[in-house]
Amino acid sequence: MNRRFLLAASAALALSAGLAQPASAVDFKNKTITMVIPFGVGGGSDVWGRFNAQLLQKHLPGQPAVVVKNQPGGGSISGANIFNATAKPDGLTILGTSGSTQFPYLLGEAHVKFDYKDWIPIMAAPTGGAAYISSKLGVTSLKDLDKLKGKKLHYASQGLTSLDLVPLLGFRLLGLDVQHITGFPGRGEGRLAFERGEMEIDYQTTSAYLRSSAPMVKKGEAVALFSWGVLDKNGNLARDPNFPDLPHFEEAYETVFGKKPSGIEWEAMRAFLVAGFPGQKLLVLPKGTPADIVEAYRKAVRDLVKDPEYIAKRDELIGEYDELTDGEGEALYKAATTISPEARTWVRDYLSKNYDVKFTAQ
Repeated sequence: MNRRFLLAASAALALSAGLAQPASAVDFKNKTITMVIPFGVGGGSDVWGRFNAQLLQKHLPGQPAVVVKNQPGGGSISGANIFNATAKPDGLTILGTSGSTQFPYLLGEAHVKFDYKDWIPIMAAPTGGAAYISSKLGVTSLKDLDKLKGKKLHYASQGLTSLDLVPLLGFRLLGLDVQHITGFPGRGEGRLAFERGEMEIDYQTTSAYLRSSAPMVKKGEAVALFSWGVLDKNGNLARDPNFPDLPHFEEAYETVFGKKPSGIEWEAMRAFLVAGFPGQKLLVLPKGTPADIVEAYRKAVRDLVKDPEYIAKRDELIGEYDELTDGEGEALYKAATTISPEARTWVRDYLSKNYDVKFTAQ
C-alpha cells in the first residue's frame, strides 16, 4: 500500500511539475527569421517592414536575426504566392502584405493563389490619408459640393485596381464627376500635377499630406474635404487621429446627402477603404503554425509597441497609428480581407463596363 501510494504521489508531483512549465518554450536563439516583403526596396511597405524587423528581433525570444527579403513581382502577388506555397510553419518565415496585395485578393483575380483565411495574423497596421480640392473651383467645404454639378474634375491615378480604386469609388459616391487619368507612378507625381493645375482633386497619404498638402490648404490654394478614417474597437469608421478636425468619409457622405451611406455600392467601397487604409499593412504566419509560436510573435508585438525606440520613430515613419495584435489585430485583419460575393461582383462589373478592365475568373 505504501509503495503504491508513493508511486502515485510521485506521478502526481511529476504531472504538476509538467503543468507548471510550458510544454515547449519557444526560443529563436541563433536562428534567422526571414520577413518576406513582396515589394521592391525603398517603398512604403519596405520601410514599414524594416522598421518592424529591427524591433521584432529585439523582442522575440532568443533575439534572432530578422532579415527582410524583398520579393517583388506581379504587384506583390508573386511574393505572396511563393510564401503561401513554400513557407514552413516553424516561425522562421513571415510575410508582410499591403493594400496592393489585398485588393487583387478582394477582386478575385486569377493570379492570386492564396487565401488570407489560411494565414495567421500577428500584426495589423493602419495608415491614412486625406482628400482635397482646388480652391479655384469656388468650393469652401463639403457643403459646397453641389456647385460642382456638371463640372468634370481630373484626378491623377496610379491604376484603376490599385489603391486608387478607393478614391474612384469614393468620389463617385459623393456625386462628383471625376476623370481618372491613369499611368502616374505614385501619389507624389499626382500631387505635383495638382500643384501645376493639371488636376483639380487629389488625396495624399498621411505623411505626404501633412508634409506637402497641408501647406497648400493653409495658403488657401486647396480645400481639405475629408480623411478616409480609421476603425474603432467596434469596427466602425472613426476620425483619423492625424486629422481630428476633418470628417471621415462616412461623415463626409452624411454632410453632403443628409443620411448615412448604404447599399451595395457603399458595401463595396467600404471593403476597399478598410483594406487600403485602416487595415493596409498586415504581418502573417503561414497556415499550421503552432499556437506557442503565434503567441511568441504576438507577445513580441505587444512589447514592441511599448518600446521607446518604436514610440520615438513611429509618427515619422508610419504616422500616429497604433499597430495592433491579439483580438484587435485579428478583427482588423478580417475586416481588411473580407468582401461579400455580391460586392465583389458589383465592383468587377462596374470596372469592366465603365473602364474596360478585364478580369479572369479564378
